[in-house]
Amino acid sequence: MSLTVVTGASGFVGGVLVPRLLEAGRTVRVVDVRRGPALEGLDVEFVEADVTDPATLVPALDGAETVFHLVARISIVGDPDGSVWAVNVDGAGNVAAAAREAEVRRYVHCSSIHAFDLDAAGPIDETSPRSVREDLPAYDRSKYAGEERVRAEVQRGLDAVIVNPSGSIGPHDHTPSRMGHTMRALFAGSVPASVAGGFDWVDVRDVAQGMLAAEEHGRRGENYLLPGHRASVTEMGRTCAQVASAVAPRVTLPMGLARALAPLGEWQARRGGTEPLFTREALHALESDPIVSGAKARDELGYETRPFETSVAETYAWMRGQER
Repeated sequence: MSLTVVTGASGFVGGVLVPRLLEAGRTVRVVDVRRGPALEGLDVEFVEADVTDPATLVPALDGAETVFHLVARISIVGDPDGSVWAVNVDGAGNVAAAAREAEVRRYVHCSSIHAFDLDAAGPIDETSPRSVREDLPAYDRSKYAGEERVRAEVQRGLDAVIVNPSGSIGPHDHTPSRMGHTMRALFAGSVPASVAGGFDWVDVRDVAQGMLAAEEHGRRGENYLLPGHRASVTEMGRTCAQVASAVAPRVTLPMGLARALAPLGEWQARRGGTEPLFTREALHALESDPIVSGAKARDELGYETRPFETSVAETYAWMRGQER
């Protein structure tokens, strides 16, 4: 039976993708620095490895037919210790090189919509400008640079395809992710104010299905955007409140005021050892409020998405179930 390896499987996407692979009867090896709660009770082989240490990747990928690379360091506060670049760029290159040396049949690299310049004019598609400007957030630049490392291995013979999800939401967010924290607070009615702007939100289950479709149908070396539905921050708050019968944020801060207050919020979070709700980098993404085209993925992969309201409602139901 063929072996499928999933790196970063303890994360949000991995916690949805791995069960689907198992349901399809596949043998799965998960590779991560630790085994997280998303993998609890799953019949998988666990291998401890660090993508920044190439020596640990050789045994981790040995015998693999397919590799899904999900490891990423997400940041809305820059790259103060260099770990964002180390994981998202050097790590991406290390895993892709190890996969080529292991002669895997297919390599699926999970990047991000942030690899594209969100400030670019017009709808974003696979031909749009990339995140190369020095004034763009460190995370955005790192995701594009990581793709370039993968493409270098494609030139050396790796059969790889790259997917670019937008902002992932949905159930099975065990860690939880930053958006999981935010939605939990919105469901509880404990967020007094939202900000202007918005983003494209995609159900993590649709991302997992898109990755499986990319494995089967994606063209070597190609990118596939995996968007969901565009919604403002205010709309997100109102939808969460409606689903949970909670109080929606009463005030929407203008973007200019939110930007002015962001440094204070970042400073308070550092002092308290917590993660700020909004930072200058997070506001940059919301202010861009991108229109993202999924036409290529729909046409070539058969990619489909469920309604935004369904994702929110089922996220709430899952979170309630976890509390029982």
